[in-house]
Amino acid sequence: MSEFSTGKVGSTDDFVCRSSKTTYGMIVSQNVMIPMRDGVRLSTDIYRPADEFGNHAQGQFPVILGRTSYDKSNPVIWIDAVARPFVANGYVVILQDLRGRGLSEGTGDYFHTANQKEGLDGYDTIEWAAEQEWCNGKVGMVGASHGGIVQNMASLYRPPHLAALWVDVAPTNAFRWEVRQGGAMALHMYGALYLHGYDSQEIAGNPEAIARIERGAERLSEEVWKQPFREGETPIAAVPNLEKVLMHYYRDARYTKFWQQESLNHAQHYDRMADIPAVYSSGWYDPFAAETSEQFAHMANKNTATQKLILGPWNHVSMRGKGASHVGNVEFGDYAKWGDEVLNAERFRWFDRWLKDEETGVEEDPSVRIFVMGGGTGDFDDAGRIVHGGEWRDEKSWPLQRAVDTPFYLIDGGGLEKTPPCEVGLATEWIHDPANPVPSISGNVTGFYEWLVLPEDIDSAYMPQRARMRSLIPDGPLHQKESESTVVASDRPSDTPALLADRCDVNVFQTEPLTDDIEVTGSIKVNLWVSSDAIDTDFTAKLIDVYPPSERYPEGFHLPLEDSIQRARFRDGYDEERFMKPGEIYELQIELPPVSNLFVKGHRIRIDISSSNFPRFDVNPNTGEPIGRHTRSQRAANTVYTNMETPSHIVLPVVSRD
Repeated sequence: MSEFSTGKVGSTDDFVCRSSKTTYGMIVSQNVMIPMRDGVRLSTDIYRPADEFGNHAQGQFPVILGRTSYDKSNPVIWIDAVARPFVANGYVVILQDLRGRGLSEGTGDYFHTANQKEGLDGYDTIEWAAEQEWCNGKVGMVGASHGGIVQNMASLYRPPHLAALWVDVAPTNAFRWEVRQGGAMALHMYGALYLHGYDSQEIAGNPEAIARIERGAERLSEEVWKQPFREGETPIAAVPNLEKVLMHYYRDARYTKFWQQESLNHAQHYDRMADIPAVYSSGWYDPFAAETSEQFAHMANKNTATQKLILGPWNHVSMRGKGASHVGNVEFGDYAKWGDEVLNAERFRWFDRWLKDEETGVEEDPSVRIFVMGGGTGDFDDAGRIVHGGEWRDEKSWPLQRAVDTPFYLIDGGGLEKTPPCEVGLATEWIHDPANPVPSISGNVTGFYEWLVLPEDIDSAYMPQRARMRSLIPDGPLHQKESESTVVASDRPSDTPALLADRCDVNVFQTEPLTDDIEVTGSIKVNLWVSSDAIDTDFTAKLIDVYPPSERYPEGFHLPLEDSIQRARFRDGYDEERFMKPGEIYELQIELPPVSNLFVKGHRIRIDISSSNFPRFDVNPNTGEPIGRHTRSQRAANTVYTNMETPSHIVLPVVSRD
């Protein structure tokens, strides 16, 4: 353990909240080993307020706890964003490596997010902190993604001194959204396992194993094609615990006992969670917006304590750090930008109220704050991004009670109308070729990083890991046209169209240019009547806001909003598999995550229907063989029906703006 003091009171190095009456320096105790109930000790850094002389400030302070599977001493994510600002404002900050990670004990007891001891470890850490003489007995938690998962896990066990939460971009049901979606695997979690494997304790000091993970991450655009994944054959096999997880992620398409673990499905245990104040935050381009909003809705209904929801125009990371008013090819305006400065101002108000008993007015804040995207000029900024615009709006609840579920029907020939079709026998057919899947231009992903190959004269030890990474699928809205970075089959015919709308296996259904603005806010359902000549195949849906043609985009800018997938054998649920009979018509529903977007006059609402979206999701081989164990693949002739007897349609939650 080491201890040192940093920062002078009032120095520019300290983050000072404008409303703070007293600011503090900081004293750090590093790698304090806190024992858990089973004797395993977790490495913990403790940041305490210092007085003007550099000594421990007198008195008792509330605690902000962050628990991480990454590096607890990361200067950007944890030190500058949490430790410095909160300590300066009169908090003790505790940052801890999870069991089996970093410098904590418990090697071999880490399984990505499937860690059954997280809740008890969180409980024991919170109660340890509350017993310290420098603690006022109140502990709050912060953290994003896995740092949000561990908050929910701790809340399940209701530690007496846990007083408030800020849960950011946290998955709550790995089977439904994080790892699998509609029966398919969300392959960004395959990419995430490289992150967790590279610095795993199991291979520390084993250069060959580390190199295997590193080389695999550098070739991720090739590795995703090497399916089915088999034990011992992927680079992840260098870390046996993570390979076990990968095989569950990839093969367990039914809702098995693996997915029922509380560490992977908090949603089934919401009623166990502590009745304490909590904020849930996410973004429309974050892969976990559905889970964040659903957790808020459940907890707001269950709890007596104040619950808040914030949904912005962000991806998994753009709310934090320096913040950004743009994501992908789209600019949302200055009001969209948060970053750590705005986030911490909000978090101070939140935690000052519940951990310091100060009147900050958070109870009077709206229960729900959403960013309604759209309504911008449609011009292009200096970086070439389209100015889509948007505005923040306060709401009382989620989902919006005034939203009206409105069906828009798929019309033969590519139309999308509110009036159902009145003809019979109409249908659209395409060929799904697993060897040439529809490429993912962009998507709501996280951790899907391919690492840059370093020149031979640069030692990887001197290049921060994340500085080497680019997302295999850009994590935000891009015009739906292929680019040099798009992952496509290497042997694909060279004359394949680059614009997704021009592919023969992408079926475009769109409205005429709108004569009035239409706001869509909420979750979306796509109800299809389908058939196939295969016993199993996939159906995908993507909602797009189509801009009018412009000089830069003669075809119009195709702004993706949400997408999803449904594997046909699971159309009736995930308890058992029901194969299709070739040529027979089945009803199938695709669930899209929530969004809030204003489709303005002159734009078109578009829905794309296909059978693949790769590498966002794994590709169905169409054979009906056991999931993740197929031996071959085949083409499938798939059909969606668009007539009065089988009126396929998308249900949009339309909100009146009167």
